Amino acid sequence: MLSVPFSALPFLVLVVAALSLGWWRSVRKHRKGQSWESLIGRLKDCNGRELSSQFLWREGLTTGPEETWNRLGGLRGLWSLYSNACVMMEMAEFAARRGDVDAEMLETLRCNAAQIRLCVMAVAAEYLVYQANEGVRMQAFRAASVYTGMAACMAELLRKHALVQLPQFVAAM
Repeated sequence: MLSVPFSALPFLVLVVAALSLGWWRSVRKHRKGQSWESLIGRLKDCNGRELSSQFLWREGLTTGPEETWNRLGGLRGLWSLYSNACVMMEMAEFAARRGDVDAEMLETLRCNAAQIRLCVMAVAAEYLVYQANEGVRMQAFRAASVYTGMAACMAELLRKHALVQLPQFVAAM
């Protein structure tokens, strides 16, 4: 009876290896098909320009938590922040693969993306329980604030490494 699980072990290792290889190939194929245009085309409008008069040029919001929540459009806008953070991280990785990108800038973008994703997930969970209370609005405000910093950092990266793409990025945001 003990020999049955051990005889299945090589088969399981082979299946895991095949799945890992398939996943790796799909990621490589996806990356190979990436372009600035395809990445920028995936950005979603989240009313970022309404959050700050200096949006894409400087971090910080010119609205308070309540107004930020309303201008974002609630959870729908927060989900756009979440999605855009992922896309901007892909854009940073794309730029890093194509040229010399400052390691500190890349790490800042990674940290910002992680913070935005965590904040949005916390807001979504809290919103399901408490609706749009003060805590939800404060977390949304925090996510939007980090998002403005990430967008400004991405605009700076594009100014340095893909200036031609900057107008499309600005228009998509």
